[in-house]
Amino acid sequence: MIKIAMVVLSSYPIDVRVRREAEALTNAGMSVDVLCRTSRGELKKENVNGVQAYRVKLKRKRAGKLSYIWEYGYFFLWTFLKLTLLNFKNRYDVVHVHNMPDFLVFTALLPKLFGAKVILDLHDPMPELFASMVNAEKESFVSKALRFNEKISIKFADLVLTPNLAFKDLFVSRGCPEPKIHIIMNSPDENIFKTNGSVPKDDKYKDKFLLMYHGAVVERHGLDVAVKAVAELRNRIPNLHMVIYGEGNFISKVKDVIAEKKVDDIIELKGMVLVDEIAKFIPQIDLGIIPNRINSFTQLNFPVRIFEYLINKKPVIVPRTKGIKDYFDSESIYYFEPGNEEDLAETIYRAYAETGEREEIVSKAYKVYIEHKWEYQKKKLVELINNLVSNNK
Repeated sequence: MIKIAMVVLSSYPIDVRVRREAEALTNAGMSVDVLCRTSRGELKKENVNGVQAYRVKLKRKRAGKLSYIWEYGYFFLWTFLKLTLLNFKNRYDVVHVHNMPDFLVFTALLPKLFGAKVILDLHDPMPELFASMVNAEKESFVSKALRFNEKISIKFADLVLTPNLAFKDLFVSRGCPEPKIHIIMNSPDENIFKTNGSVPKDDKYKDKFLLMYHGAVVERHGLDVAVKAVAELRNRIPNLHMVIYGEGNFISKVKDVIAEKKVDDIIELKGMVLVDEIAKFIPQIDLGIIPNRINSFTQLNFPVRIFEYLINKKPVIVPRTKGIKDYFDSESIYYFEPGNEEDLAETIYRAYAETGEREEIVSKAYKVYIEHKWEYQKKKLVELINNLVSNNK
């Protein structure tokens, strides 16, 4: 049996990509331990659907750069020691490290010396994500340091994974050997996001034209833009209603805009929930909204929420960015100009009013999803790990 340790600075099983990959490997007959954090009172040690989670209590703070340094440093030290001790007991074949931060890959130093192969799973490019969060210049000291950290982390790893073509091209342009990096897309797990299509709406939403957003509530995700667009449409679309799932440091701003635009009666904040609840709610909606602003990160990102809507054949509105245009043309998805609330409002209204076009767009978009569904992604992941381990023997 192949033994795998995963490392991630987030909560398990809340982190969706980590959960999908861990459960796929467990279902393929491998043993998976996940070393992660908790800030929600979960057990320090727990078996979750066959995956063994080891957790350290570490509250997430966003008070400034020093809190990030403390958080990263504390988790690195705990993981380095815990992984080293577990490796003496389990002798892992693979250590699969998820960023951020990239340098967590070096927690696998001693297992690597004992023969374990190391995978670096680059969910996001740190330099671009950092720049989008703090408006840092591309050539700032921190940005340069993050690119150097990315370079040595990739060099230390035996295999690199990333979720989309734009990210892969970026990492290759910065020196990652192309044969070393592979795409495992953030496609929804069919066992959770079942293709139910439309289902009867709860009585509360029975007569509503229901919009949905789910994900982190941060500035780059543009929820304030979506709120303003909804406000413009309340008199044009009868029974318009929007549901928002998620939390984040931008939530107070979103609430302020909701109050300012007087749309608290048609916009509902649901907070953070497990992905299972999201999956149960999506079949009821009429339209998914991904209102991202454009910056160096969102220009390249491919939000997993696109496929989470499409698996249920729900139309989705997305920003016109490279990361998405790599997969969808203008006839297979609804695009809007990022940051433009008027254009977003008009696109929502178009999706509402033109039902024939909506069905055609959804049909084309669903075909794109089918080509990249999780069934194919997990098969590729299992093959990559089997090959990595077999080449080590």
